[in-house]
Amino acid sequence: MVATLIRRRPASIGVLAAVAAVLVVAVGPTGSGPAGGGARAADRAAVSIFLGPPSTLDPALQSDIGSAAYSAQLYESLTAFDSSLTLRPALAESWDVSDDGRQIVFHLRTGLEFSDGTPLGAEDVVGSWLRVIDPRRPSQLSSLFLDVRGAVEYLTGATSDPSDVGIRADGRDVVVDLRRPGADFPAIVAGPTFGIVPPAVWRDGGDIDAGSSVTSGAYVIGNVTSTEYTLVANERYWAGPPPIATVRLLTDIGGRSAVAAFESGDVDYIGIGSYDAAWIRYDAALGPQLRLVPSLSLSYVGFTTTPPPFDDIRVRQAIGAAVDWTRLVQLGSAGDQIPADSMVPPGIQGGGARSWLPPYNPDRARALLAAAGYPGGSGFPEVAFATGGLPFAEAIATDLRRELGVTIRLEELEAHFDRLQQDPPPMWALGWVADYPGPNDFLGVLLGTGSSNNYGRWSSPTFDTAIADALATRDPDEALAAYERALGAVRDEVPTIPIAYGDGWALSRDGLLGAGQNGLGIPRLAGLAWK
Repeated sequence: MVATLIRRRPASIGVLAAVAAVLVVAVGPTGSGPAGGGARAADRAAVSIFLGPPSTLDPALQSDIGSAAYSAQLYESLTAFDSSLTLRPALAESWDVSDDGRQIVFHLRTGLEFSDGTPLGAEDVVGSWLRVIDPRRPSQLSSLFLDVRGAVEYLTGATSDPSDVGIRADGRDVVVDLRRPGADFPAIVAGPTFGIVPPAVWRDGGDIDAGSSVTSGAYVIGNVTSTEYTLVANERYWAGPPPIATVRLLTDIGGRSAVAAFESGDVDYIGIGSYDAAWIRYDAALGPQLRLVPSLSLSYVGFTTTPPPFDDIRVRQAIGAAVDWTRLVQLGSAGDQIPADSMVPPGIQGGGARSWLPPYNPDRARALLAAAGYPGGSGFPEVAFATGGLPFAEAIATDLRRELGVTIRLEELEAHFDRLQQDPPPMWALGWVADYPGPNDFLGVLLGTGSSNNYGRWSSPTFDTAIADALATRDPDEALAAYERALGAVRDEVPTIPIAYGDGWALSRDGLLGAGQNGLGIPRLAGLAWK
């Protein structure tokens, strides 16, 4: 997303370079003192964060990382990742996984309450999670839930009885039955999509909007203006009221640059681009406050594989072989992106220890295109490429015209994700930030047959079998071997091409603790505090 389009989850690609930088936040009290001076002591009960406006506050409906950054503060799930990407208990105090990996039992904490004091129980978890696969308005990330027994049938309308879905309340326990082994399910539900909403929403059909006040997370909405969402501490939060009592999520910093906003003292933590980071590191005042912000993110190019011309595997293979993808990123990056060689970013085990890019071979590319019926590009239709802000798009089009004689028309779609879901163009680019630090979030979730995030409609029995094998074993070596088979299928059949990984940069004023990120692109505001 460009800031608001990325999700742990999908993102327009221009955004990925800025995910950590812009989405990471501008954190600090409004009117906090000059650059080096820190916030005034009287202001330290408050923090201001620049996130941009959310598209929704509903955890089940958000599909971009900017909106998820809001909903994650308001609606807690059963588990959460800490700053070291270690999975921790949240609303659940513990969980058990059956020996065969097909059943997960979450044990909720005692005495849980929503922010208005009403009890929060297992029925609220079941009702909230069923909204993810509500066939009337399913989540764009419903694929994360489809390993639950009966979820596919409920989502597609094959059954209308929610009790047929393998999730039920048993006292304080939430029991989840899976159709295949899924020991990673507790990690999956740490994502904001699985935040717990009150009965007025899951039972009575109410909507979540800026006026909603009942939450399960660390904060509730205090006030909303045209330039700011004000969050106030939830006194009934399971972990106790957060150290920062008031959080101002700014949607506008008046057109100023991030550095200018930081230097003026209006923010104490703000994302910046790599261009600014390059000189700031040598600045005596700002340099010590520069932070590298990790991001488990990927930019990739995809093909819609059902209609011509990309229904022909030889055409996709020709595109893959015609471009030196590594060199293209090395020459075109501003310094905040590195060439990708796998659909699984570094930092997530399962990406394999070799390159999974299509081998660069222009001669083979021309032969493949000729074999597909387009010698020298003759007869090849003009292809629309929805770039999503990908900075390398023009170079890709130039290389394909030079090597294959084909014409690629670059387009910027006004509603990039909506178009990909409803009527994807032949060629497109997307960014993805991890929902959870597991390889399947970049493989099965993005490319599995029938997945809601498989925008190119690719289907490969080889790939699907490999993913099933990886999820069915608890042996890490066996899982890695299976994921490598899946990566091999992607490399050979070319439904997508991984382009770049990228971290971000931020300015963080001395004294603000807990503002670092764990790579998932969403700050946990309950962990912020002033020194």
